[in-house]
Amino acid sequence: MKILFVTPELAPWVKTGGLGDVSAALPPALRQAGADVRVLLPWYPALQQAFPNASAVAPVPPLGGLLPGALLRQAIAPDGTPLLLLDCPEYYARPSNPYLGPDGLDWPDNHLRFGLLSRVAAWLGSTDCPLDWQCDLLHCNDWQTGLAPAYLRYLPGARARTLITVHNLAFQGLFGQTALAALGLPPAAWSMVGVEYHGYLSFLKAGLQHADGIATVSPGYAREVQTPEEGMGLDGLLRHRRDSLLGILNGIDTKIWDPARDPHIPHPYDALHLEGKALNKSALQRELGLAEAPDRPLLGVVSRLTHQKGLDLLVTSASKILDLPVQLVVLGNGDKTLEQEFLALAKDHPGQVAVRIGFDEGLAHRIEAGADLFLMPSRFEPCGLNQMYSQRYGTPPLVRATGGLADTVTDCNPEAANGASGFVFQEARGADFLAAVERAVAAWRNKTLWRRLQLNGMTRDWSWHAPAREYLAYYARLLG
Repeated sequence: MKILFVTPELAPWVKTGGLGDVSAALPPALRQAGADVRVLLPWYPALQQAFPNASAVAPVPPLGGLLPGALLRQAIAPDGTPLLLLDCPEYYARPSNPYLGPDGLDWPDNHLRFGLLSRVAAWLGSTDCPLDWQCDLLHCNDWQTGLAPAYLRYLPGARARTLITVHNLAFQGLFGQTALAALGLPPAAWSMVGVEYHGYLSFLKAGLQHADGIATVSPGYAREVQTPEEGMGLDGLLRHRRDSLLGILNGIDTKIWDPARDPHIPHPYDALHLEGKALNKSALQRELGLAEAPDRPLLGVVSRLTHQKGLDLLVTSASKILDLPVQLVVLGNGDKTLEQEFLALAKDHPGQVAVRIGFDEGLAHRIEAGADLFLMPSRFEPCGLNQMYSQRYGTPPLVRATGGLADTVTDCNPEAANGASGFVFQEARGADFLAAVERAVAAWRNKTLWRRLQLNGMTRDWSWHAPAREYLAYYARLLG
């Protein structure tokens, strides 16, 4: 099968969240499983630096009123995956975050920037494709590529089949009605069964309405998005399309996230040699100015600091949690109020709490390796990756029962039987979160139980092999 994987992000060059990681890991896994996959994304400055010799393969003609003068280039990623790079300096030659300007606000022409990406994807999925390679299926990802299935719906002639994966339903790509003409969509598209959504043009709704298939990044999230509580206003459409909706759990890159070969951690270890984990804990305590206290569990957080991630529950419960006693390390950024509250917590508890605002890839790995327990009290979590990193690193995660967290973490029981690998609580309330932390700390003091939890998580297959096979089966179903 020939698959064109369309994405706005590709780790390690362009990444704002899990989508960048998925876009880097899933296509090579699909290729390894036998599919012919190419990845289409904008030629951002970071990719220009990474692939300065990307060769031109086709000019992009004016498409439906969108900015002319673009060029399609090609390169090969280090893992062998072919890349198609959309070269349009006016839209993509912008520094840093792919969506936000220096002021932290959305670029005002994001509808044109990602409309062009979607339109080029549709062009490559039509009989007008200028390449000697034509895809059987477009695999779109999130709102930034959601117009591709809509464009194909309104193009004449044969077309590729389409699948859209929803990584986070909260981001829907909403723009005013005037964007319809600017994007070259016909007036007929402005309807309840088209791209219109409560008076706005929604890229994501367009994809969900017109794609042949819909996937979410976990089975749990596929169920949740069909409910009013988690459907973000699109639950009715998703229930209507439930026969075309499939939840496929993400994997992780087990080459990058491997405690036995991780260049970011000072002491490699594996499931048979867990003594290295204690050495990483001591090294992390020294690095962050924490007391070297082997008799206290070290709790780790690597996250965006937002309401969605539930980290306000940690702030409100912090005094009782720290009295257990435990140590805490937090790495992340986001909501300025939460940032300041965590910084104040570190100031008030020197040697017990360490907070680093921002993101540091190496430190993220060292926290996964050095922490005893990893906290993810998310209010909703389509899939989540850190809980899988944690289990691979022998760091049992503590999560709320939502989305992919519930799909990947089995709650601890007295014998750690049936694959128990962490701690799960139900409601996003401070009391429930605190009770789960207390339960986890008590389990940590039972070294036999804790070792079993660690081994259960470390010996599970977290790779992309099984998800890639599921996607291939879904492709085959869509292609008949």
